[in-house]
Amino acid sequence: MNSLSLQVLRTDAAGMPLEWIDYQEAVKLYYLDQVAYACGTLLYKVRGGFNARTGRRSVIEVNSIIATYGQRSRPHGADYVPPLNNRTLFRRDNFLCLYCGQRFPHRDLSRDHVTPLSQGGQDTWTNVVTACKRCNNHKAGRTPEQAGMELLAIPFVPTHAEYIYLQGRRILSDQMEFLRAHFPRKSPLHQRLRQAA
Repeated sequence: MNSLSLQVLRTDAAGMPLEWIDYQEAVKLYYLDQVAYACGTLLYKVRGGFNARTGRRSVIEVNSIIATYGQRSRPHGADYVPPLNNRTLFRRDNFLCLYCGQRFPHRDLSRDHVTPLSQGGQDTWTNVVTACKRCNNHKAGRTPEQAGMELLAIPFVPTHAEYIYLQGRRILSDQMEFLRAHFPRKSPLHQRLRQAA
C-alpha cells in the first residue's frame, strides 16, 4: 500500500473525532495555522521550498491525529444520525450475514430490511442488517419471524465517533485507540473489535 494513502484523523480542539483527511488536507491545515495540536504517530514529513533569507527548507510534520480550530463542527446531540450506506453498514456488522452468521466479502453481501419496505419498514440504521444474498433472497419480503429466520444481533445507529471508525480505510493502532475511547461504553463495536483482534 502506498504510504501516502494513510489517512489522518482530524478532531476538533477538544479532541472529538470529526473526519478522515488525506496528507494534503492536513498540510493545508498546518499552513493555515488551524492545527491546535497533534498526537499519535508521525506519518509524513513534507518538505517545501527554501527560504531566500535563511536558506532553510520548510518542513511540515504530519501526525496520525491532528486537532484543529474552527471549520466544520461535529454533529451534536443525541438525535444525530449518520448517513446510511452499504460500506459502513457492512463494517458495522463486521461483514457477517446476521442470519446465517457467516462472513462474506463485500460483493456477496446485501442490505436487508428487517421489517420489509413492503410492510411499512424504513431504510434506517435500526431496520437494516447485513445479509448474504442467499439469506436475503430466502427471506424475501417477509420479516425474520415470517420467514422462520433468527436475527443474530440487534441493529443500532452508530454514534458520530463510531461512524468515523466505520468510514476508515486503514486505521492505525493509535487512531483506533483514540476512536475507541469515544465509543459509548455499551457500544456493540467494542465486542466486535475484541473478537476481530
